Amino acid sequence: MDQRMVAGFAPAPPAARMENHGPTMARVAMQSGNDLFARIGSMVAYEGFIQYESNPTAMRQAVAGRLSGESVPLMKCQGDGLLYLADYGADIVCLPLQNDSLSVNATNVLAFDAQLEWGVQRVKGVAKFAGQGLFNLGISGTGWVAVTSRGIPVVVDCGQSGETCVDPDALVAWSTGLEVKGKRSFKASSLVGRGSGEAFQLAFSGQGFVIVQPNEDSTDRLNAQPQN
Repeated sequence: MDQRMVAGFAPAPPAARMENHGPTMARVAMQSGNDLFARIGSMVAYEGFIQYESNPTAMRQAVAGRLSGESVPLMKCQGDGLLYLADYGADIVCLPLQNDSLSVNATNVLAFDAQLEWGVQRVKGVAKFAGQGLFNLGISGTGWVAVTSRGIPVVVDCGQSGETCVDPDALVAWSTGLEVKGKRSFKASSLVGRGSGEAFQLAFSGQGFVIVQPNEDSTDRLNAQPQN
């Protein structure tokens, strides 16, 4: 094979613990004693010696998540080498946390360092708008997190933009230091018989960022019944 034909796809030497190899693949530099939690089935390749196992603690938290609708099926990865992760061609964002806290939609969690603290948490301040409340996966500490996005996401710096309002179905993650509240607004689609005329959003303000994907879960729209 002519090596020049594939040279452009060869991985560059690692520059960080976790980084992108193209927009839809994450590469993790694995080292003994520096374990990783990754979504089950996300491994697409690895170099070196890396082992995978279901972690009892992680699985208990996954079961707790199912009770709130936020299931996170995880495996524990350990060893030495390079680990490549992907999620059916979704875009991937690798985030370094420095004593930070992040709230992530469970369906967008790809991987995170095992030393980080994590667990299912209720999003404060939105229960009266979202019925039983909104649950996310809270991740905090110092380490790396990889999240997925259905399309190239936008990362909004709320400290620069003032209040930022996001459709919950398009929301990927946000800094937990932000103030969050629910809002309702008139929805123009009600003029053609779709929905009740009100849309629910989450409004963020303060110092931190919000990650938004250019895609929404269509379940609510498919299940919505026209109002007379």
